[in-house]
Amino acid sequence: QVQLVESGGGLVQTGGSLRLSCAASGRTFSSYAMGWFRQAPGKERVFVAAIRRNAGGTYYRDSVKGRFTITRDNVKNTAYLQMNSLKPEDTAVYYCAASSVYSPGSTPNEYNYWGRGTQVTVSS
Repeated sequence: QVQLVESGGGLVQTGGSLRLSCAASGRTFSSYAMGWFRQAPGKERVFVAAIRRNAGGTYYRDSVKGRFTITRDNVKNTAYLQMNSLKPEDTAVYYCAASSVYSPGSTPNEYNYWGRGTQVTVSS
């Protein structure tokens, strides 16, 4: 079992930055690939970014490439999502997730554990 707790969300103006954190406890953090998803009101949960268990590969949805960076610290058992140049369309609840798959894709069912989410609101 892995418990995930997100933090770092908030209200920011267009063009601003936020760094989300996902603290993990339970089973060995380094055994899991990590992902970030987001869900806007009335919309489906969508993939944002993922990182392999050894940080050997990162993946992003097209709309965040060049603006968002996913990293992980296997000593601190924490994953991060650095978000720069934020836009109003980035407004959503952001969820972190852990996957036992070595290189998970963008579908939620590839992820075994989920946090409760943190709200990100970007004002225009």
